[in-house]
Amino acid sequence: MAYWLFKSEPNTYSYEDLERDGRTEWDGVRNFQARNYLRDDVKEGDKVLFYYSNAKPQVIVGITKVVRGGYPDFTAWEADSPHPDPKSTPEQPTWFLVDIAPEQRFKRTISLDEVKTIPGLENMMLIKSSRLSIQPVRPEEWDIIVKIGMGG
Repeated sequence: MAYWLFKSEPNTYSYEDLERDGRTEWDGVRNFQARNYLRDDVKEGDKVLFYYSNAKPQVIVGITKVVRGGYPDFTAWEADSPHPDPKSTPEQPTWFLVDIAPEQRFKRTISLDEVKTIPGLENMMLIKSSRLSIQPVRPEEWDIIVKIGMGG
């Protein structure tokens, strides 16, 4: 099992939306490095930190799990999609997605400012390369964040 951090905007798709839906396709990723993670590395059973990237404050709100590994992002070839890509086709897809489901909302959110102060998280990709929407999380980082988020 691997650990990840996925970014969302709470006004676009929130953790509450995920809880309501029970499962969702994590579509619309249009960065090649993030696409490669979704296509090649994110697998069913992996755990994901759900992070609000365009919020004040920016916070980690809970845990999700991957319930279906990478497959072609069909929204790329839908003209009325919020993020179409006419170069991507069903025969030669450019973009990939995964399906996730909610697992546990944190008892308390953890802000980016707080993450920057926590020993053991100083090399976390969220701090080092904050623009990437899909990021690996090291097991030791995962353990620290989950302990704090669950009130430990």
